[in-house]
Amino acid sequence: MSNPRFEAMRLRASLYATLRLFFAERNVLEVETPVLSRAGNTDPNIASFSLEFSGRTDGAPRTRWLRTSPEYPLKRLLAEGLGDCYELGRVFRDGEAGGRHNPEFTMLEWYRVGRDHHWLARETVEVIRAALALVNRDVDVVDLSYRDLFRTRLGIDPFEASEETLRNALGDVVIDPEGLVRDDWLDLVITHRLQPAFDAGTVHIVHDYPASQCALARIRPGDPPVAERFEVFLGPLELANGYHELRDAHEQRARFERDRAVRIARGHAAPPIDDALLAALERGLPDCAGVALGVDRLMMAMVGTQRIGDVLAFDFARA
Repeated sequence: MSNPRFEAMRLRASLYATLRLFFAERNVLEVETPVLSRAGNTDPNIASFSLEFSGRTDGAPRTRWLRTSPEYPLKRLLAEGLGDCYELGRVFRDGEAGGRHNPEFTMLEWYRVGRDHHWLARETVEVIRAALALVNRDVDVVDLSYRDLFRTRLGIDPFEASEETLRNALGDVVIDPEGLVRDDWLDLVITHRLQPAFDAGTVHIVHDYPASQCALARIRPGDPPVAERFEVFLGPLELANGYHELRDAHEQRARFERDRAVRIARGHAAPPIDDALLAALERGLPDCAGVALGVDRLMMAMVGTQRIGDVLAFDFARA
């Protein structure tokens, strides 16, 4: 009798080989960057693990942070002139364990020089299709803006709707409103109303987010201005998040500081800002787009399960 967990492990090995071939054929270089850093992720919605180094530091901080993505060191390499590159490896996020989350998981992150978020979103779909071909599947693709997603599916404009309208759009989903701001309600509408309705056989590319949700993306002026950011969903699973990357060191520092202020106001740890990344931006990041894709989520779609534990050798409960 076959063991489903072993079958998933064999499929994962085939997936890794497929991904590496995909990027080798496109001259995108595989690299490895540090898992431990003296800086952490300041995003208010992501919690980082930290640890204390007991050896000699020569004045450097003893507290080190486990990476939540390889984004910052990859951008440092880009600023040095490495060119198109990717990393396939483990990342870590505190407080995330359950059906679709594991505190350590595998991320595929890559950067394409001279490309924008629309081009990279299309390549992300190519990656997904190459993976699904291993299980003899293909998908339809729907590409639409964040604004059109809300307009066509819910009949509301996310750039103009009031918080009350957004709360009402949740229907019978009850959420404690304490401490929530408008962007939180927008996210809740996506996760609780829109995502669950996405067809399992369809990839949705959603692009051009509200400027207030820019993260590390550049903002395109307009009425309204939008963040040049995209997300890719396979059925109801969010698989990837990508940006036309911000290159302005001053603006990036301001965003980091705003994030830290939010974290402090919420009573959360505020990891130190990555000054090495800011220095790299000062030296000059090439025009590029980058994307991070959750490999375990992709595996879940490939084997047809809602439990991340089904695609791991040992999940958090058994680690």
